[in-house]
Amino acid sequence: MAEAISSVMSQDYGNVEHVIQDGGSRDGTLAVISETAGLNASLESAPDNGLYDGINKGIARATGDIIGLMHSDDIFAHQSVLSQVAEAMSDPKVDGVYGDLDYVAENDTGRIIRKWRSGLYSAEKLRRGWMPPHPTLYLRREVFDRWGVYDTSFSIAADYDAMLRYLVKGKVQLAYVPEVFVKMRVGGESNRSLSRILKKSGEDYRALRQNGVGGVASLACKNFSKIQQFF
Repeated sequence: MAEAISSVMSQDYGNVEHVIQDGGSRDGTLAVISETAGLNASLESAPDNGLYDGINKGIARATGDIIGLMHSDDIFAHQSVLSQVAEAMSDPKVDGVYGDLDYVAENDTGRIIRKWRSGLYSAEKLRRGWMPPHPTLYLRREVFDRWGVYDTSFSIAADYDAMLRYLVKGKVQLAYVPEVFVKMRVGGESNRSLSRILKKSGEDYRALRQNGVGGVASLACKNFSKIQQFF
């Protein structure tokens, strides 16, 4: 948590509203936030109904024109990420921007385990299971206002469902910056056990079908595409 907050504070883009949404922690997290967060941070600590409900509450509290997410174990890859986001979003035709992501070792963020290189978006790639790395995605507030926030009926894959909804139904225009935006520690919620992996696949399949993108073939392509990230 402290590293994530410090990472935000170290950004060289000055106009940042840092909304911190905590699920009512009682483990010392609030003390860490109090000691680390800057004056531009706004904290709310309250019980929620899971990860995506907490994210939705944070989005509702945000007042900025552009919204991105950072989870407590993630850090920015360098201090100019938000400046690059702002530059890309200066084009009024762009609804959002995304970059690349490195999965790093839990105790050594300098050791890269997987490299997620996104590439440019296309509808055909979407049907083959492509998606932008969610932690690198920044969207205009109007996207959430018009096409909704995260569907809390998903416990693991609401981010995938939301991105499919925005791209397919919303037809949002995304800009791609071919540079690593975020370092994400391995061992996240979706892959911590076999049961979670299976649950994630089931939810991914529901998201694909619900948004009219594909089915089993798309899901298989999505899962197999991760193999190349290790090389």
